[in-house]
Amino acid sequence: MSAADSSQSRFVELVARAERVLAFTGAGVSTASNIPDFRGPDGVWRTRTPVEYPDFMRSEAARIDYWAWKLEAYPRFRDARPNAAHRALVTLEQRGKLEALVTQNVDGLHAAAGTSKQKLIELHGTNSEAVCVDCNARESIARCMEHFSATGEPPRCTRCEGIMKPGVIMFGQVLEPDDLRRAKRAAERADLVLALGSSLVVTPAADVPLVAVRRGVPYVIVNRGATPHDGLATLRFDADVSELLPLVLGQGIPKGPVSLQ
Repeated sequence: MSAADSSQSRFVELVARAERVLAFTGAGVSTASNIPDFRGPDGVWRTRTPVEYPDFMRSEAARIDYWAWKLEAYPRFRDARPNAAHRALVTLEQRGKLEALVTQNVDGLHAAAGTSKQKLIELHGTNSEAVCVDCNARESIARCMEHFSATGEPPRCTRCEGIMKPGVIMFGQVLEPDDLRRAKRAAERADLVLALGSSLVVTPAADVPLVAVRRGVPYVIVNRGATPHDGLATLRFDADVSELLPLVLGQGIPKGPVSLQ
C-alpha cells in the first residue's frame, strides 16, 4: 500500500470511529462551484485590496467601491450550486456524526446543500442577505444589487434609510460573538476535526479547530497549499476537497458510531 493510500485509509478510519465531527471549511470547498478562492495561489486578494469596514462606514466613495465589487461578483454567487464536498458534509450530518459545520465561506452553499441551521455556523456571514447597519433589518441581497446596478448609488434601508451592507463580516469588523461562542463550544465537544479548503490564516476563525486540537483530538487538514496548522495535523492532504472528501466520507460514515478492532 502506498503512503497516499495508507493516509486515506487512516482518514476513513478516523471518520468511522468519530461520533462528533467538527468540520471547519474555507474557500477551497467552493472552488468546484466556481466561487473564487481569496488567499490561494490565484486568490482574489492577490489582485485586489479589500475595502475595510471603518472606511465603508465613513466614506460614500468606499461604499460605492465595495458595492461595485459585490455587483461584479454577484452573478457568480447567485448562480453557484453546491458541489460534492458540500453534499458529503450533509450526508455526515444525516448519519448523525456532525457536531457542527463552522465555515468561513459567505456563499451560502452549505445551507443550499441542506446542512441544517442547527449545525451550520457561518462565522463570516452570508452574501445571500443585506443588512442595515442602523436598525439591523435584513432582506434578500437581490433588491440592493438591483438598486446599485440601476443607480450607481449605495442602497439604503427601506425601513429607516440607514446604510445597507451585504450580510458578511468585512475586514475590520468583529465577528458575531454568539457565532464564535457556538463554534468554540462545538470544538470543545468534538472528537474529530476536519479543516477543509482553508488556508487557516484568518483569525479568530482559524483558532476554532485549535480548541479541539489542544485536547488531543485528531486533526485532518485537506487544502491546496500549506497552512500554519500543518505541524499539528494528524493527517495532511494537499488535495482537491471536492474530490477527496466524498470519496473518504463515502467509505467512513456508517450509520452511527462503529467499533474498529
